[in-house]
Amino acid sequence: MRSYQNKMVAAVLVGFMLFFLPFSLSANTGTATEQLKPILDKLVAILSDPALKGDENKTARREKIMDSVKEGFDFREMSRKVLGKTWNDISEEQRDQFTELMTKLLENVYIGKLESYTGQAITFTGERVKGDRAQVTTTIIHEGAELPIHYILYDKQGKWMVYDINIEGVSLVRNYMEQFKSILRTEKFEGLVKVIEDKNRSFEENGTEG
Repeated sequence: MRSYQNKMVAAVLVGFMLFFLPFSLSANTGTATEQLKPILDKLVAILSDPALKGDENKTARREKIMDSVKEGFDFREMSRKVLGKTWNDISEEQRDQFTELMTKLLENVYIGKLESYTGQAITFTGERVKGDRAQVTTTIIHEGAELPIHYILYDKQGKWMVYDINIEGVSLVRNYMEQFKSILRTEKFEGLVKVIEDKNRSFEENGTEG
């Protein structure tokens, strides 16, 4: 588990760079890979901008990153998959609430890791498309070894959108599904909402997950 967690951290450093930004091309004008490639340069520019470095610029830097994130990553689709069948049992207002909480949780958990990116080399090594779904595979060098990372996209109204990242057979979405499953079983949707609210509050107050 520790090995997987370490690799997931490394994956997040580049994974979120690749899918947490707007896709400037439509699915009709380029493959999923062709749409992902220019995204890296955009995020590196944000992370490398001297005017956005340092703790004093943390708020502005994260706002800039998240503004881009919300254009290129379908948090609602991710939230739907994380909740599974529970998504069908809650109201539209509750779906909006959960999507907002999940988005904030991901920001709190991962943006700090994203900000520690140190220029790892990324290579695009493959793409598979089946209908309106695609998987783009990249590799990075982590601790001297090549680490494959798979990005899962779907065609949403003519634009490829990433909604999951998979490393060594474990997806970000499924990881949260497993974490939330027991909470949903014992405390229902309302209990899960409280857990996520508490986690986000802990980040705001202490900078760490409670």
